[in-house]
Amino acid sequence: MKEKNIAIMLGIMCFLLTVGICIQMKTVTSNAFRMGKTYAENELRNNVLKWKEKYDVAYEKLETKEARLEKLRETASTSSESSENIKSELEKNNMALGYTEVIGKGITITLKDGENVSNRLDVASSLVHDADLIEVINALKNAGAEAISINGERIVDKTAITCAGNIIKINNEKVGVPFVINAIGLPEKLYGALKMQGGYISKLKEDGVFVEITQQNSITIPKYNGVYKFQYAKVAE
Repeated sequence: MKEKNIAIMLGIMCFLLTVGICIQMKTVTSNAFRMGKTYAENELRNNVLKWKEKYDVAYEKLETKEARLEKLRETASTSSESSENIKSELEKNNMALGYTEVIGKGITITLKDGENVSNRLDVASSLVHDADLIEVINALKNAGAEAISINGERIVDKTAITCAGNIIKINNEKVGVPFVINAIGLPEKLYGALKMQGGYISKLKEDGVFVEITQQNSITIPKYNGVYKFQYAKVAE
């Protein structure tokens, strides 16, 4: 009887031990699962934070580059406008200095020595002189001529018209009769200034010089081939 009771007690103890072990294993498994789940969630959260940080850095760099690009666009636009303004100003200055070939409406004046003047007491007066060319050029300038040439030589501020024996030098180039003067400007105004009664053209005709004036719809005047040199003048600081 005693042995039977011991066997029962041992059976109960084995049962309880088995139940305890099962409960323990379940608890351990449950804890391991929770720990694994927590670890996975933490790992996922860390990855999300890392990618968000990378995104923030990349977005900041993108904004910086966009701002720099916009600044470059503004600079390029400003530079382009400045370049166009400079180019336009240079073109105007070159036109004013005579360094650019120009075209426009105006008049053509042809001057030649007078013919059949052997019976005149003063034969020299019927010849075209450097002073005559200078007077005609001045009359054209006063009438608003924007560009003038004589026999293909552009007349600029530094142009010298001088007499060298029986020839005339313009821009240090020899030219001879007939003298063909082209002037760009309002044709009616230029023509009227030269044809006015008592003007220099009238005097030339009276002296026997051949004069012909025609209005032109299109005249081409070549550029000045010389060089502006300043020996004494300099830019004021």
